[in-house]
Amino acid sequence: MENQLFNYSGNPLFSHTYTCDPAVITFAGKLFLYTGHDEAPAGIEEYIMNKWLCFSTQDLVTWEEYPSPLKATDFAWAKGDAYASCVIHYNDKFYWFVAVSHAHIKGKAIGLAVSDKPEGPFKDLLGKALITQDMLPATANEKANLDPSVLIDQDGQVYIFWGNQQCYFAKLKPDLHSIDGSISILPLPDFEEGAHIHQRAGWYYLSYGYGYPERVAYAMSRHPEGPWDFAGILNEVPGNCATNRPAIISFNGQDYFIYHNGTLKEGGSHRRSVCIDQLHYNTDGTIQRVIMTSEGISPVLSTARVL
Repeated sequence: MENQLFNYSGNPLFSHTYTCDPAVITFAGKLFLYTGHDEAPAGIEEYIMNKWLCFSTQDLVTWEEYPSPLKATDFAWAKGDAYASCVIHYNDKFYWFVAVSHAHIKGKAIGLAVSDKPEGPFKDLLGKALITQDMLPATANEKANLDPSVLIDQDGQVYIFWGNQQCYFAKLKPDLHSIDGSISILPLPDFEEGAHIHQRAGWYYLSYGYGYPERVAYAMSRHPEGPWDFAGILNEVPGNCATNRPAIISFNGQDYFIYHNGTLKEGGSHRRSVCIDQLHYNTDGTIQRVIMTSEGISPVLSTARVL
């Protein structure tokens, strides 16, 4: 099957299919966008997500769609549900951290897939979950292991942040095969889900779904392990959609905020669409509130740097 090409013409990014829960990396002059895929038919208000999608662009104008590089059931230990995810480029390979439903252990779990190419295909690295509910501090929340976000710090230490109703974080061992030490709780005001970690100019930023319906708020720290200071609201509830999972990237000196809304025809909270708008930092490192637009961004012809 040939890859499909699409020209950017405003928000949402793509109108031919539903996309949600964005994650981004850059590699070899391209920006790679990974999304979930809502499959609920019109009139069905529940999350039906079986696979993830992959797109790339060299210029933010022309986007290439690849065959789906990963399905929830590619993890033999999972029973399905392709929730929010995160991809990193690490030690010459590409690692995809995903949230799925475990087939044998109660609750959601975080899995890890690997590929030699950013567009995949990806395969299960461990043959088991990286994080399961029985590894967490005591909780009855079966959705606790949602929405992983991973940071490679400047000293090479890899951190993972995730959670639902409670934010968790941990160090990963250098081979990424297991947690290094204990899982800690990061207390954040009105944390719902959708954690996203990034670093810029000596600051670490943890953005997340705030309350429900979800706005995006963020906290700032000088170190991934904290202490963290709540910094305020980053953007409002997206159009026709109760959830809000951000991704942030810098491209040719411009910063962008990638999110999803429900504004496509027959769209909504269970048929979402990825969008992109500009993001601006203040001189003190805080972030200005994002203005969500239907026009979107003015594309920049350049290489990209992921945050």
